[in-house]
Amino acid sequence: MGEAERAAAPAAGGADVEALARRFEEEAAGVGDRGGWEELRLAWVGRKSGRLRALLAGMKDVPPGERRAYGQAVNELKARVEAGLEALDARLAERERAAERRAAAVDVTLPGRRPALGTIHPVTRVIRDMERIFAELGYSVAEGPQAEDDEHNFEALNFPRDHPARDTQDTFFLEAADGEGQPLVLRTHTSPVQIRTMRARTPPIRVICPGQVFRFDNDLRHSPVFHQVEGLAVDRGITVGDLIGTLEAFVRRLFTPDTGVRLRPSHFPFTEPSAEVDITCPFCRGGGCAVCSDTGWMEILGCGMVDPRVLAGCGIDPAVYSGFAFGMGADRVAMIRYGIPNIRLLFDNDERLLRQVTV
Repeated sequence: MGEAERAAAPAAGGADVEALARRFEEEAAGVGDRGGWEELRLAWVGRKSGRLRALLAGMKDVPPGERRAYGQAVNELKARVEAGLEALDARLAERERAAERRAAAVDVTLPGRRPALGTIHPVTRVIRDMERIFAELGYSVAEGPQAEDDEHNFEALNFPRDHPARDTQDTFFLEAADGEGQPLVLRTHTSPVQIRTMRARTPPIRVICPGQVFRFDNDLRHSPVFHQVEGLAVDRGITVGDLIGTLEAFVRRLFTPDTGVRLRPSHFPFTEPSAEVDITCPFCRGGGCAVCSDTGWMEILGCGMVDPRVLAGCGIDPAVYSGFAFGMGADRVAMIRYGIPNIRLLFDNDERLLRQVTV
């Protein structure tokens, strides 16, 4: 028990309570932070060494006839101390909130902060570049529905009835049907747009058909939803030479002027003859690396002369007109162009990839 407590214990008078209350107020006036408040609280109302507890413990030294008055005096002091601690706590809390408001306040005299801006997605960037290149070659952009009927997606493109692409293991079939009762599918390529264009226009026709397509395919290089850009040219006297010249001009604009181009014979139901187009690997420049399996070449697109039966089915006389078509995956082109090893990275919405491509 301190000197003030020992002096108050035997007297228990009102004057002693006033003296201790003034002492508390003087100590409280010197508190300026939360740590000081906690020290003050422990000094006065702490369970082990608080002054009020010491006063109550000293009641045994007070004569029996004075204990009631002593207890009332101590309780009065306790009430005043607790009220003072509560008021001080409220003032400190308000001071802390004011400090937080000042810290969060906007200084209008400071220069503006440039917000973080998004950037163009690699696939969108590639598709726009393709559209710009083909626009310079005289092509326009054509679009069509993503839910297609069998006629436009398969039949008009010369797909046999038993072709694997018509199976559910390759194609997403929808339960709904069109007005004529044909089953609907999520288009497996943008070639149906070519069919709709040839049936709606008369040659000469030069269009590219960008858009999303859907297939049952999912691995490091394939996605069930991907982007495709196809092209079509129909006119009098179009030859394979026109096809090769167009593709060479396109590839060397999209990549580099020294990019090599080669055609390999292939087969597609709607073109004859057909070919796969390879370009020199942009990573090793044709020297051979792991990306191109040490061949120096990378496949980029398929192409061919439009099959006469496809032209005839669209109301175009194949004896008068000829044409060529080509198609490529924009996602795969983006992977090649920007060195992206996994197609899933294109659709993870990772800002680091977008910043890297921007650089």
